[in-house]
Amino acid sequence: MIAPVRSWLYVPGHRPELLAKAMAGNADAVVFDLEDAVAPGSKDEARRNAVLAAAEEHPKPLWVRVNSSLTPWGKDDLVALAGSGVSGLRIPKAEDPAAIVELAEAVGVPLHLLLETALGVENAFLLARCHPRVVIVSLGEADLRADLRIRDADALEWARQRVINADRAAGLASPPHAVWTDVADRDGLEADTRKARDRGFFGRSVVHPGQIEPVNRLFSPDPAEVEAARALLGSLDDRSGGAVSAWLDERGRFVDPAVVAGARWVVDLADAVNPSSPDSGKKVP
Repeated sequence: MIAPVRSWLYVPGHRPELLAKAMAGNADAVVFDLEDAVAPGSKDEARRNAVLAAAEEHPKPLWVRVNSSLTPWGKDDLVALAGSGVSGLRIPKAEDPAAIVELAEAVGVPLHLLLETALGVENAFLLARCHPRVVIVSLGEADLRADLRIRDADALEWARQRVINADRAAGLASPPHAVWTDVADRDGLEADTRKARDRGFFGRSVVHPGQIEPVNRLFSPDPAEVEAARALLGSLDDRSGGAVSAWLDERGRFVDPAVVAGARWVVDLADAVNPSSPDSGKKVP
């Protein structure tokens, strides 16, 4: 399990000057991208930049999205970054659990698997539980839409819920949502992020610093929600040692162990994403 990450900011691997700016910004984690953002002629340069970046200390997690093993650059990426100081690797087009087990043993760092094909989605749960180094499984929606030959992004709703369920069934954190590609459409980003949050995603990949604020805000618990959750957990002290496991609170709402678990998750999440909290830094499943 990893600490909760609200925003994952992509930085093109051939633009190392942007890495320091990203690390100084408000994203919770940075993803150095060797794949889609890098043209074929710049792949070797981007890989060298990633190796140099992995050897440095950073104030927030540094992940690297490598090229697919089906490309001419994927194997070299994995060899170069195996056992490095990166927080983890994003693995595109993950499909075969046996192949991921072999990869995980070889690279020795945490893995974030991207499901970008029909077969990957079909194997979501098997991939999520195939190796302890697999810590996140999420969708790569642009490639998945192409593989499924669909035009309507809403047609992916079933796949989104499937990967959410697969991650939670495997004991992993809730997956981050895919990139919102229309950087100029701030309203669309907010609406889509709110919808994703309410359906079980946590966090989102972003491609521009201007997308960080709404994503961080929407994946942070509302103060009123946190206050209510703390009050509910505080009320448990009055019932400790009793035989009552469910009751009506002062507002007439039914409270049972499931409600208590939800409140505890809200409080733990608030503490984890708030650096000033005395309990910050918790890992929230």
